[in-house]
Amino acid sequence: MPFEDWNVGEELFKDLDKEHDLLDRDLRPLLEECDHLRALQLFSGSDDAWGGFTAQYMERLRDEFGKKSIWVWAIEDGTRIQRHHQFKKDTNKARSLCSISPMASLYSPIIDAPHNLPGYLNVDHRSEWQKTALLASAIETVTLPSRLRPYQHFEASLAGEDGTHTIFELQSSINKLKINDGQTKEASNEDGPTKAEIEFEIDFAYDGEYSKGAHIFNQVQVTRGEEPERDSESTEATDVGYFRKLRRYNSESMLQSFHTPLSMPILDSFPHDLFPTPEAGTGVNVFTALTASTRTAQRIKAISATAGRLVSVDEREALVNGLGEIREYYETGWSSGSDDEDD
Repeated sequence: MPFEDWNVGEELFKDLDKEHDLLDRDLRPLLEECDHLRALQLFSGSDDAWGGFTAQYMERLRDEFGKKSIWVWAIEDGTRIQRHHQFKKDTNKARSLCSISPMASLYSPIIDAPHNLPGYLNVDHRSEWQKTALLASAIETVTLPSRLRPYQHFEASLAGEDGTHTIFELQSSINKLKINDGQTKEASNEDGPTKAEIEFEIDFAYDGEYSKGAHIFNQVQVTRGEEPERDSESTEATDVGYFRKLRRYNSESMLQSFHTPLSMPILDSFPHDLFPTPEAGTGVNVFTALTASTRTAQRIKAISATAGRLVSVDEREALVNGLGEIREYYETGWSSGSDDEDD
């Protein structure tokens, strides 16, 4: 049977957890092997019943681990389907966003795979192998600083200025090579990734939607491969606290960039024709980013309108109000009002 109903996922977790304590059975053995638990990562569908399952799982994790970082990669099926099925998927996305993102330290909606891909990529949208390989190249790169000892500020960079933005857009570009007139050439990167930007070749979050006029609140950039040319004032060489204050003073987007000379290797299990490479056995340079921007508010507005028409009357008010509260954090000019409490 199709595993599509969000409520079925909730019930499945409750039934399994009643029979076997899922955290003790599945998670505890892994935790016992950790000398120091830094964060937990969850990969889950968000537009089907797995969203409901994960929402229940997140509640258990939050009860167990309190303020420990939990990153959720919320995967959406990028296959084009009939309109009435798409409405149901959008409603599931709305429920997942409303239930899971407030409990997550990072919630990243991911389209598997985006439709608007650069021409030099060779991705068969019918192949799960190729689609997940493309996704893995971005996630493995953007989370690389969390696995390298020299970088100690990755989680703090995600938290940004005040920790209110936890929904991030995953974007990437293949920095090493570009296709020009049918020829493979090295990309010139004169400016280097020293400014927050919204235009990337591969947009896993919203597939290029809502980009026009978007404002960036916070962005974490990760490059791997050849060292990009940077401005004289690089985020890696500057005191993090001072750099944040300077950007805030200048009303600029929060930005932290990380670089490693380790290019992404093309393993034997990886599709060898997915990326253009100069020769066999060499890796590719990848430029990735996690971005919190006003595009999220626009997306929440769209799926909230859809969900409000389709969910039951009993659920509608709580869902629409919950999404509205989340949306406020991703609109420019929003203020908590704490500064006005004494007036």
